[in-house]
Amino acid sequence: MHTILVVDDDPTVAEVVTGYLERAGFAVDRAADGPQALRLAAGKPPSLVLLDLMLPGMDGLEVCRRLRAAGPVPVIMLTARGDEDDRILGLEIGADDYVTKPFSPRELVLRVESVLRRGRADRGATAGPELTVAGITLDPAARRVTKDGRVLALTLREFDLLAHLMRHPGQAIAREQLMHDVWGWEFGDLSTVTVHVRRLRGKVEDDPAAPRLIRTVWGVGYRFDVPAEAPVASVEAPVEAPPAPAPPAPALPASVTSSVTVTSPTPAPVPSDGS
Repeated sequence: MHTILVVDDDPTVAEVVTGYLERAGFAVDRAADGPQALRLAAGKPPSLVLLDLMLPGMDGLEVCRRLRAAGPVPVIMLTARGDEDDRILGLEIGADDYVTKPFSPRELVLRVESVLRRGRADRGATAGPELTVAGITLDPAARRVTKDGRVLALTLREFDLLAHLMRHPGQAIAREQLMHDVWGWEFGDLSTVTVHVRRLRGKVEDDPAAPRLIRTVWGVGYRFDVPAEAPVASVEAPVEAPPAPAPPAPALPASVTSSVTVTSPTPAPVPSDGS
C-alpha cells in the first residue's frame, strides 16, 4: 500500500485531504510543519508527499529541497497563490506537480494516482539507446545528460522531457501530448510544460533567448530540431563494413594489343537457284 505524507498547517485541509486519500486506498501520515515532515519522511519514507508551500518556520520550498536531497520521492506542492514565480520555484527544485488552493479533493487524488503511475512506468520502461546531438549526450540507463562533457543538473521531469523530444526529432509535439507522454496526465495546467521547457532551454541551449534545439511551434507546442551539422547519433552495435570491391583486371600491354587483328568473317556464298 502506498503511504502519502500530507504536510499542511491547516487542520481542516489536512483532514479533508486525508479522508479522500484513505477512501482511495492510501495510507496517510500527517505533519503540520516542515521539521515534523522531515522527521516522518526520514523514519518512514513515503510513496509521495503532498506539501503546502506556506508553512510556519520552514516554508514548503525548503522542505522540498531537503526531501529531494535525501531521495527521489515524488512531491506535489499545494499553494494558495497561483503566481507563476511560485510554480517556477517549486518545479525548479524538483516538485512533480502543483495544485492551487482552493482545489477539488477528487482532482487531487487523481493527481496523486497519476504521479505514482508515472513513476512505475519510468521504472519499468526500457532504457533505449544513448543519444548524442550537438554536444549533448543523453544516457537513459544512467539517467545522465552531459553537454560538451559537463554533466547537466536536470530534474526528473526535465530529463524525461528532453529524452522524449530527442527521440522524436523534427516532430512538432503539442503541449497536451507532452503532458500525456512525459507526465502521464490526461488533464492539467499546460503552463507546467511551458515552465519545464523554459528551464530545460536554460540548461541545454547555448543561447536560451534564441534556442536552436528546442523550438516553439506557435499554436501547437515544441519541436526538437537537429542542426544540419550535428545529426542525432544513437550508440548501438557496430555495423560491419561491406567487402571492398575486387580490383580491376590489369590491362594488356600495348605490344600485345597492337599485334591482334580482329576481322569480320567472310560470308558464305549464296547457292544459285538455277535460274
